[in-house]
Order: sequence, then C-alpha cells, then structure tokens
Amino acid sequence: MGWFRNDPQRVQLESNDVELKATAAPWSLWADAFGKLGTRSIQIIVVVVVAGAIIFAIQALTLVTIPLVIALILACAFNPVMSWMRRRGVPSLLATIATLLTIVVILSGLGLLIVWAVRDQWSDLYAQAEDGFRRLVAWVQDLPFDFVQPDQLDELANTVTDFVTSAQFGSGALAGVGAVANFVTGFVLLVTILFFFLLDGPQMWEFLLRPFRGENYIRARRIGDKTVTVLGAYVRGTATVAAVDAIGILIGLLILQVPLAIPLAVLVFLLAFIPIVGATVAGILAALVALVANGPFIALIVVGIVVLVNQLEGNFLQPVLMGRSMKLHAFVILVALTVGTVVGGIVGAVLAVPITAAAWGVIQVWDGPDRPARWARPKTLEA
Repeated sequence: MGWFRNDPQRVQLESNDVELKATAAPWSLWADAFGKLGTRSIQIIVVVVVAGAIIFAIQALTLVTIPLVIALILACAFNPVMSWMRRRGVPSLLATIATLLTIVVILSGLGLLIVWAVRDQWSDLYAQAEDGFRRLVAWVQDLPFDFVQPDQLDELANTVTDFVTSAQFGSGALAGVGAVANFVTGFVLLVTILFFFLLDGPQMWEFLLRPFRGENYIRARRIGDKTVTVLGAYVRGTATVAAVDAIGILIGLLILQVPLAIPLAVLVFLLAFIPIVGATVAGILAALVALVANGPFIALIVVGIVVLVNQLEGNFLQPVLMGRSMKLHAFVILVALTVGTVVGGIVGAVLAVPITAAAWGVIQVWDGPDRPARWARPKTLEA
C-alpha cells in the first residue's frame, strides 16, 4: 500500500485542504456556538446603545416629544370623526377646524376642572388622607400580632409626608401648574401639531412610505393602519372607562356623604389613565378620607364600591370598548409603567401603556392582517 501514501494527487489535495482551513480559520470562529453568542452580544449592545440614545433624546427634548406624541394619540382617537365628516362631503379644512376646536374645548375643560380641584380642595384632601393614614397606622399597631414593626410604619409615614410636602413633589405635580411659560408653549405646540395631523395625516404617512416597495410597502401600510386603530381605540375606551369609574364612585361617595367627593371623582378619572396603579391609589385616597370623616365601617363600604366598579370595568367595559386584542398582561403593564415613569415622569406613565399596546398591535399584524410575527405566534400555528 506504499504507492497510496506517495500518490502525488492525494498529497496535493491534502495540501489544498490544509491551506483552505488555515485561510478560513479566523472566520470560522464566528460560526461555532461561542461565535454566535458573541454576534448576538454585539447586536444586543448595539440595540441597547441605540435605545439609550433615543431615550436621552426624548428626555432632552420633552418640550417637543411629549406634545408630538400626545398630538399623534389624539389624532388617532378622533380619526373616525374626521373620516366620517370627509365621507359626508365636509371640506377637509372645515372638518379639521371643527374637530380641533372640540378637542381644545375638552382639554381646556379638563384642565380647569383639575386646577379647581388642586387649587381649592387639594389641601383639605391631603390633610384628610394624611389623618386617615395616621389612624390606619395606629390601628395596625394595636393588633395582637406584629407582622409590621411600628418603627417601619412611622418611617413609611414620614417618607410619604416628606415627599408630598417636599419641593420636588411641589414642583413636579403642583407647582408645575404654575409653570405658565412651559405649559403654554407645550400646549400651543400640541395644538399646532394636532392641526396638521388632522388635516394632512394620511398624506404625511404616505410621504414617509415612499422608500418602501412591494411587500414592505404593504406591511408598512398595515402597520400604520393598526397603530391608528389601536391608539384611537385605547384612548376612546380608556376615557369612557375613566368617566364611568368617576361617575360610579362619585355617586357612591355622595350617597355615603363622604366629603370631598368631587375632587376624589376627578382624581379617579385622571388616575384611570394609569392602569392598575391609578385605580389602587384612587381607592386608597377615597378610603382614607372616608375613614376620617365617616368611620371605619363607611371606609370599608367605600373600598367595596371601588372594588366593584373596578371589577365591572375590567370584566365588562374594557373587553367591549377596547377589544381583547389590545389586552396586555399585568406584568407587561407594570414594566411599561415603570419605564414610562423613569423616562417621562407622570406624562410618561400615562403614555407608556398606549404606546406598548400599539407596539403589540404591530406585532400582531407583522406578517399579515391576522398573522403575527413568527416568534409571537402560538406553537400550535407552527405546523
């Protein structure tokens, strides 16, 4: 068999194979498991850096980005009204002006109601809630079992009191009402952007879609339509649910003769735009005020009313008004609220959930009108 080992053709083939391996060796490092892990790590780092840059830009330009996002959401919410008037032959400019004036009247009315509640009755509401919290702490300390130490309760009470009475809270939540310059600038910018969104929104979207062709264009159109539908339905549904919650709790508070019923109803309406957390905070405030003014029995009834209204909202109103396709898991909502609060404060907390719902809606139609993106499909559809 010596002739086989000395075959010149085999020697040449082995030599070429060695040279090929030597040449491909540096690139082959990215083909194994560690190479793929390294590639994914680099991709994740790039995504994190880009996301960080976007968040930094949003925080640096909140005077522009927040009115822009709010105007977009309001335009989506009133898109059915604009479409209906255009189908009835109303000139586009006249329909835009009528819709814009309606929005401005609604926002101005809500703003005046909020200012009235904060200016005239916030101090009484805060005093009642603080007194109720103190009574609750005293009642817990008198319990026969110590699941919470008294010093922990005192520390929590002092922390909440210091935060609410601090300059930071005053400047962020209450004194912000007096920041007339920034508010007026943001409101004027909001109205201006909203006017152009209502008037030329479809044309603006078509302009942005010019670089897309074929299937990518169809997908982009589908994404745009879904985003408008989800944002509009979310805002209209949430506003309706918030109004029903506020009216229901207001009627209960008036029947029970709980003081400060109207400011509490206003807070219920506002906090309803912050899912889960808002309803909890509103219920706690109403119960604390009832505890001070009417005693523990009425306070328990108020808690029952709040729970009943929230259950009716979650099980009947939201599925009918907003649809099950936009329903997000509670964990996703809490994460979105946390991120939104860190990025944009109270406004970020309000906007975080509708933006997340719109993003989930986009994923649901990524590959077709009723076909989610591949990674988001149930395993039963992977046949």
